Amino acid sequence: MTYPFPGMDPYLEHPVLWEAVHTRLIIALANQLQPRLDPRYIATIEVRVFVEGPQHRVLEVEELTLHQKRVEILDSYNEMRLVAIIEVLSPTNKRSGPGRDSYLAKQSEILNRDCHLIEIDLLRLGQHVLSVPDWRVQELRPYDYLTCVNRWPARHRFHLYPTRMRYRLPRILVPLIEGDADVALDIQSAVEDVHRDGRYTRRLRYDEACVPALSQEDQEWATERVRQARTTGNGEAAQTL
Repeated sequence: MTYPFPGMDPYLEHPVLWEAVHTRLIIALANQLQPRLDPRYIATIEVRVFVEGPQHRVLEVEELTLHQKRVEILDSYNEMRLVAIIEVLSPTNKRSGPGRDSYLAKQSEILNRDCHLIEIDLLRLGQHVLSVPDWRVQELRPYDYLTCVNRWPARHRFHLYPTRMRYRLPRILVPLIEGDADVALDIQSAVEDVHRDGRYTRRLRYDEACVPALSQEDQEWATERVRQARTTGNGEAAQTL
C-alpha cells in the first residue's frame, strides 16, 4: 500500500507509537537538512532528559525517565556555535505535568540565547505549548498542525505554518547565520520517509478507528483514503500488530 494521505497520517499520532515515530522523524529531518547545510553547518541530534511520573506499576509507583531528541544546527566555522534548534513536540509536552514543565523551561532557555527556534507540532490533541503566544494564533484557527519559526533576535516575530489534516504538510525555511541563505525543510517528505522506513503500512491499525479520535466526517474520509491506497497500491495487505 502506498502512503495513504496527502498530508499527515493521523494514525501515526497514536500515543503508544509516537516515541518511535518521533525518533525516526528527528533523524529524517537531520538527514534531509545535512546536504543543504554543507560545508559550513552540521545537523546533529541532541537529547533532553526529564522525569515523567509518578507511573503506577501494579503495587509500586515509579518515576519514568524520558529522553526526547531534537535537531541542533551547529556552525563548524565558529567553534560549533549553536545556530538553530528544531523541536518536534510529543504528547508529554502538551499535557500538564513534568513533560510540559521541562519543555517550557528549555524553551525559555533557548529564547534567551542567540539562536533560532523551530517548533513542529504534528499532534492534534493537547495544550498549546509553542513559543508563539496562544492569542497570536487565534485568527489562524481552525488548524490541526502548526509549525513555528522564531528567528533570533526578533523574538516577538513568528513565521507560522498552520495546516489542516487533509492538506500537505509545509515546506519551511530554516534560518542560519545572517548573510547565509535560509535552507528549505520539507516536513511532508520527512513524514513520508518515516512512514516508509518504519514499515508503518504493515504496522498501523488502519481497519480500526484512529487514536486519537477523529470526527465522524474525518474518520470516514481517512477510511476512504486508506481504501483507495490499498486499491491503487501494490496489493500488499496491511497487517496490524
